[in-house]
Amino acid sequence: MPSASAITGRSLIPWPLFAAMIAAAGLPIYIHAPKFFVDEYGVSLAALGGVLALLRLIDVVQDPALGWLAQRFPAQRGAMVTGAAALMAAAMLGLFAAPPPFAPLAWFAITLTVLFSAYSFLTIVFYAQGVARAEALGSGGHVRLAGWRETGSLIGVCIAATAPTLLLAMGFASPFAAFAIGFAGLALVATVAMRGEWAAARAPSTLQPSIAAMFRPALRDPIARNLLILALVNAAPVAVTSTLFLFFVESRLELPALAGVYLLAFFLAAALTAPLWSRLAARYGERRVLLAGMVLSIVSFLWAITLGAGDGAAFAVICLGSGAALGADMVLLPALFARRMADLGSEAAGFGLWSFVSKLSLALAAATLLPALQWAGFTPNIANSDTALWALSLAYAGLPCALKLIALALLARMSLSPLSQLGGSPA
Repeated sequence: MPSASAITGRSLIPWPLFAAMIAAAGLPIYIHAPKFFVDEYGVSLAALGGVLALLRLIDVVQDPALGWLAQRFPAQRGAMVTGAAALMAAAMLGLFAAPPPFAPLAWFAITLTVLFSAYSFLTIVFYAQGVARAEALGSGGHVRLAGWRETGSLIGVCIAATAPTLLLAMGFASPFAAFAIGFAGLALVATVAMRGEWAAARAPSTLQPSIAAMFRPALRDPIARNLLILALVNAAPVAVTSTLFLFFVESRLELPALAGVYLLAFFLAAALTAPLWSRLAARYGERRVLLAGMVLSIVSFLWAITLGAGDGAAFAVICLGSGAALGADMVLLPALFARRMADLGSEAAGFGLWSFVSKLSLALAAATLLPALQWAGFTPNIANSDTALWALSLAYAGLPCALKLIALALLARMSLSPLSQLGGSPA
């Protein structure tokens, strides 16, 4: 295993690059894939929602098992990462660049299963590996690494969220196919850049006899449980808005050509403010800064309920404000959890649980929102009634703010003691 000084001396550049690759296959796919299959193949919203929810249920078993696999075999992480990245690239090509060889809904399910299985494993291993890397950086290492990593993630999301629109504007006849090919190239570059980082994986101090035993430290620890519950609730607003974003812009604002611009504004605001949130946390404490970010999220997003056709400028302001608030969530919550997992010595298993609760929110959003909107009379690509559009506005803007209020209350009441602070005054 490399010495701590050798680990510290290596550049952190591979971390945001690899984070960008993973992020490009995450949230943007929830934004693009349902709309793509509705438009290209005429699949119904209810059917897509059911499939997405079913796929996320696989994570009930899969993510904890992948966390166990990553922690049980640390010496093989490099090889496993290479295989998972190749699978993810192949699935992306199958989803967007290859015509379905059989029923589109079944092809949608198969390719997304492969893509998100590889995505889950890479996310778990990447964040678990970051614990050892951050520890080697010394005091404040978790927030420092999180700033690099989450900025890379947000840049990756920015690129992936806007790429199809930009490629279409550049004259590509099949922008989603070009996007998939570009992602495959990014996966290759990022995997090669990170190849030297996996050697720092640390073996578990004792051989865990079972999956249950490996997860026991995180599940028994009250601070870890509190953070997992907070992650579940706090991820729900983003799950809702990402599922409904394109439908809101197209049908409520009637500005489909600006969807890419709005996504870019949202995620770019998050990327640019991520370092600021890190510095504020170092000075004022993580809890205070997270609470401030949650308040900003609610204040900036709530009035999206009032928007109607043509309110593009107002929505751009909303995207900037809520995107800035997202930066706090993405930097500070994973850093807090990583610090606790370092204390417990259960990095990969812990992030298996973290990945599970994060994606459970997406499953619940897909399972409930799309069928509910169809039941309320909303149909994409047609002129909808005022009642259907109001239902879309309530689901897109009202529900996330209510969920964020719950997350804010949980954090305000949550005990993080004796969690050591990542910097700044006690939270």
